[in-house]
Amino acid sequence: MLKLAVTGAAGRMGRRIVALACESGDFEVAAAMEAPGNSLLGADVGELAGIGSLGVKITEQPGAGCDVMIDFSLPAGTEKWAKYCREAKLPLVVGTTGLSDAQKQMLQETAQETAVMLGANMSLGVNLLFKLVGEVAKNLGSGYDLEVIETHHRFKRDAPSGTALELARQMALAKDWPFPDCLTHGREGKNALREEKTIGMHAVRAGDEIGDHRVLFSALGETVELHHRAHSRDTFVRGALRAAKWISDKQPGMYSMADVLGL
Repeated sequence: MLKLAVTGAAGRMGRRIVALACESGDFEVAAAMEAPGNSLLGADVGELAGIGSLGVKITEQPGAGCDVMIDFSLPAGTEKWAKYCREAKLPLVVGTTGLSDAQKQMLQETAQETAVMLGANMSLGVNLLFKLVGEVAKNLGSGYDLEVIETHHRFKRDAPSGTALELARQMALAKDWPFPDCLTHGREGKNALREEKTIGMHAVRAGDEIGDHRVLFSALGETVELHHRAHSRDTFVRGALRAAKWISDKQPGMYSMADVLGL
């Protein structure tokens, strides 16, 4: 059984990671971390996750002896945990979005010392969608306009979502368009006509929507649409746990969810 460290353990994703990790039988939750000053420091993470006491308190730092870490925190938190995992040689699964180029570079440096899996989205369906959008963009040719529309809950901080950006990146690669320069973020004004060789990007924040991504390929006369909707955060959690189990014995390097899923 793998000893799991969970960051952002008091958050929505963190609590579900704890609950489903214990349910899986593959993991023992050995450490649960939150940012300094969090009001839930010292709480039993099992009780917070709704599965009863685990005897594991939420702390600022993990203890020794963990086998793998899952990080769904904020970019500053990911930067902190990347440094920790690099020094501890601890495999790291990162689901945090909104990372800067410098923070992504830090993860690359961490991957020289330990295994790192960075995923824009942990869902099997979304990772298959990443592959499909590139194939569709390439095969439909130049007569189709490309648009990405993503919807998330009102509390999501970064926009567009990491998933939406990766969908656009895959299409740009297939089209040999410069990314992210080819993106048009929303439209406004009295002369906002679509430009050639661009991908429209639209972010909606509303209510408690878990995650909805639509990709449109539209020409004069027809529209092809690829659509993924997450019904529950559990789909991302199960993917993250699958990644954590997969990466726990891997050599140092930067891995993707496509590697985990064999795509």
